[in-house]
Amino acid sequence: MKRWIGAASVALMMFAAMPAQAADKVVLMLNWYVYGEHAPFYYGKAKGIYAAEGIDLEIQEGRGSAATTQAVAAKTADFGYVDVPTMMRAAIKGAPVVATGVLLQTSPMSAMGFADKNIKKPEDIKGKTVAITPADSMTQIWPLFLKKTGLKESDFKTVAGDGQTKLNAVINGQADLLLGYVMDQSMKIKDATGKDVYPIKFADYGINMVSSGIIANSDYVKANADLVRRFMSATTKAVEAAEKEPKAAAQSILDANPKGGKIDTLTQGFELTIPLYRTAETKSKRPFQVTDQNMTDSVNLMVEYGGLDAKAKENPKAFYTNDYLPKSGS
Repeated sequence: MKRWIGAASVALMMFAAMPAQAADKVVLMLNWYVYGEHAPFYYGKAKGIYAAEGIDLEIQEGRGSAATTQAVAAKTADFGYVDVPTMMRAAIKGAPVVATGVLLQTSPMSAMGFADKNIKKPEDIKGKTVAITPADSMTQIWPLFLKKTGLKESDFKTVAGDGQTKLNAVINGQADLLLGYVMDQSMKIKDATGKDVYPIKFADYGINMVSSGIIANSDYVKANADLVRRFMSATTKAVEAAEKEPKAAAQSILDANPKGGKIDTLTQGFELTIPLYRTAETKSKRPFQVTDQNMTDSVNLMVEYGGLDAKAKENPKAFYTNDYLPKSGS
């Protein structure tokens, strides 16, 4: 009996001395410098949601969806948060990347200008000046918006420049509108001027297209299936938690990065993002649960208007998977 107690005590002592299992280090690279849309990732980290799934999350700012996609393809980042159509263009050319969850299932693309200019519908764009960035995702889809709304290129003037030049053109009055995301460029203009911006949303005129989502290297997914499931579970929970506390979620950005913006516009930007998470078909589902039809429609639009190779239409499911998402209630 004494021998058994002694052996048990030794076993307990050895168990107690064993270090806790280390969390998996995971790098998530964003699509751009931090703004309101990114709040759930910071909130999930701050609230311990990733840690609860055994993940030590590092969030890195990005320099565009194309650059982040390249980093994920090269395995210098484990996951990326990118514009999914941009990822499609890389994947069809051979980049080993796949979307493991599509968060923005309604397009945030819009033509936006100062609210006090009263440009609120496509007809109001006639006679105005629109600032664009050549070859970016919005400029590629712009011809479809014109077709859907009956506008012609001759109905307005266009000025071109990079992202900052485009913003400055509207801020300084050289352009009446710019092509931008409802929760991004509009908040940058408001931060700079204090004035409200009104977006004419592409999605309101029949352009049904996905936007941002989580991507990973295809080989990384196969080799780390459990980790990918845990990461997508944590990220789903982080989005759900952030939806309930938008201001606290926005504040988590500033807690991690004090120069990340202003609390009011970060909060407003995030609040503008939340309605983009779901479509009529997914309104009762958890975040990231994109439908096959939504992805097929997005691929078809990208082939016709976005420079995506036509062979993409043969197998839209090659670009995404819902297999690593948590089930309802889990």
